[in-house]
Amino acid sequence: MSKILFVMTGADQWTLADGTKHPTGFWAEEAAAPYAAFKAAGHEIVVASPGGVVPPVDRGSLAPEANGGQEAADRIAATLAAFTELQHPIALDDVRLDEYDAVYVPGGHGPMEDLAVDPVSGRLLTDALHSGKPLGVVCHGPASLLAAEQADGSNAFAGYKVAAFTNQEETLAGLADRAKWLLETRLVEAGVDVQAAAPWAPHVIADRNLITGQNPSSSVPLAAELLKRLA
Repeated sequence: MSKILFVMTGADQWTLADGTKHPTGFWAEEAAAPYAAFKAAGHEIVVASPGGVVPPVDRGSLAPEANGGQEAADRIAATLAAFTELQHPIALDDVRLDEYDAVYVPGGHGPMEDLAVDPVSGRLLTDALHSGKPLGVVCHGPASLLAAEQADGSNAFAGYKVAAFTNQEETLAGLADRAKWLLETRLVEAGVDVQAAAPWAPHVIADRNLITGQNPSSSVPLAAELLKRLA
């Protein structure tokens, strides 16, 4: 049995370019589907967030239209209800990386608000990358990579091939024009090699110990790839 750390947002609002707050949190499928896969494989899960805040779910991600129908939405909701570790997170400051075998970061717009600028999270992910442990990050989760600044000012993930929520997908979702910044653009500016695929299609990239997925539908194949590394 391995021990997997979920690094999760504590933000329930995303500040848009005009200063208004857009309700957000973590995207349900991106936490629930990997959780179910990891637990089915017998692994232990620990959740960590900034300040130990209980991660808020993006309510929109629970809707039938966000999950391909009511049946899938009900399945995701049931998985989250069983995900009791969500209610007992530890603070990122208290994480001891050597206690974990892998790290996973789900998305939702929440990480755009807090993890993208959280130095504690940034150091943790840098250390995870350098440790060789499997590090899985999906959809808007790669916003957390932006905080991974090294002593020389460079980004620890510069030069890595990464899948992340694309500018095209943000546009199709209707929020690109209202955002302060776009994830794909920021990652490229940080030197990360973003490899975009067709909108909404599952797309996973493994570069060394870093495993990334482009969107919610990439959560399941990303979890499968991470599990291979723990076998």
